[in-house]
Amino acid sequence: MVQALLVRAPHRVLRAEKFYAAVFDWNFQRYPGAPAYYGMATTGESNPGINGALFQRTPDSETTLTMETDSIEKSTAKILAEGGTVVQDKTPIPSMGWFATYKDTEGNKFGLFTNDPNAA
Repeated sequence: MVQALLVRAPHRVLRAEKFYAAVFDWNFQRYPGAPAYYGMATTGESNPGINGALFQRTPDSETTLTMETDSIEKSTAKILAEGGTVVQDKTPIPSMGWFATYKDTEGNKFGLFTNDPNAA
């Protein structure tokens, strides 16, 4: 199953967090080693929705569609074989998993995530 999340860094992250919590009943958690503000949104196993994050916007922030994959390495090989490029190599999100970003053949940026509670 492919899960996707759409992340757009808000200017006022706490206000955005309050909004999404109220509208969608999301819960936000902080993780050690994450950027200054990084709140993971979870909906729970039995609830439809999105598992995603909010983080502090920077001048170059943009929206990133991120898909979950079983293997970032295998997906990276396919992306490169089809003409995509690596923007950010596989990077740990401590206690959560691994994240990497790419550009497709048209220059659109997207991300991949693999769950791994041992990521450090």
